[in-house]
Amino acid sequence: MSAWVLPDHIADVLPSEARHIEELRRGLLDTARGYGYELVMPPMVEHLESLLTGTGEALDLMTFKLVDQLSGRSLGLRADSTPQVARIDAHLLNRRGVARLSYCGPVVHTRVDRPLASREPLQFGAEIYGHAGLEADLEVVELVRACLCHAGVQRLQLDLADVRVIDAVLAPVQLSSDTVRAIHAALAGKDVPGLAELAQGLPEAVRSDLMSLPGLFGDASVISKARALLTPSAALSAALDDLQWLADHAARDDMLVTVDLADLRGYAYYTGMRFAVFAQGPQGAAMELARGGRYDEVGAVFGRKRPAVGFSLDLKELVAAVAPRPLVAAIRSPWGMEPGLRDAVAALRAEGHTVVCALPGHEHEVNEFHCDRELVPDPARAGAWTVKSL
Repeated sequence: MSAWVLPDHIADVLPSEARHIEELRRGLLDTARGYGYELVMPPMVEHLESLLTGTGEALDLMTFKLVDQLSGRSLGLRADSTPQVARIDAHLLNRRGVARLSYCGPVVHTRVDRPLASREPLQFGAEIYGHAGLEADLEVVELVRACLCHAGVQRLQLDLADVRVIDAVLAPVQLSSDTVRAIHAALAGKDVPGLAELAQGLPEAVRSDLMSLPGLFGDASVISKARALLTPSAALSAALDDLQWLADHAARDDMLVTVDLADLRGYAYYTGMRFAVFAQGPQGAAMELARGGRYDEVGAVFGRKRPAVGFSLDLKELVAAVAPRPLVAAIRSPWGMEPGLRDAVAALRAEGHTVVCALPGHEHEVNEFHCDRELVPDPARAGAWTVKSL
């Protein structure tokens, strides 16, 4: 095998895409900062129990494991940054009030969940710790919208769900954790035959409610339909009330709100509201661009359970969903030791201009810069240089 061949679903990022990703990264971090979010930078490698305890099987299967040659302990390459940010909030910041934190860095996955996906996403996210109210949920949704609008995404679809709905449906029965995971997987995959098999032997009301969930998707009227179809309970009413409030307040002219009460995709640490944001991709198909929700239990393993809500997205996928940005305007300059040339180039760069020097014997063929000006000798002053338009 050739030495330059990369592993499956791992790819280099070439100049044009890298420039676009970096511009988006800076813009999204600035957007989050405008909402009051502080930047943190968790490490790429942590002790395995810190990364995985309490996060569920899905994240465990996505995590590369290795042995620390210094301590002999098991380490993991992070597959998701949320457990790390929860650790930072719980032990390093240890604040009494609200903490708003953002991050952006690579994560690594052992496998992909769909064709053409990368196993090395560049994950951007933002999270609020310390507030259990719906205000934090709405702020996170509004921040997602602001970030995607900054990136140039149009016609968003916010898809809402709540894990407390399925918890309320299953509350009357005692099931093993394996059975509950199988039910969640069947619901997430809209596997109605598989769900029917799992529901055999359950009380009629529970079985009926389970079989109703895969059909409870559509616009916000689904919430009213769920109230009529599902067995009433205080827990179910609370979850549906919260979804209705969020759907009412999150809707915008550029963001359609839908509801899918069987959507249980994602990691097991979600405890309440969860959402995904979709947009139309380059080929016309809907693309999922961001995912998030409430995970009030995620800090418990660190000894400090705090209300938490947040979201994350992959900048590499986001770049694929938006139009390329225009090239950077630049100044072309000869390379040489003529009097004043190097000082003129340095002065232009100090002012913030991009100056590309054509090395001797080479044509200027830099595709990532639009050289619309050129540095030339000033005919009126010896040793002086001036910029002219091309």
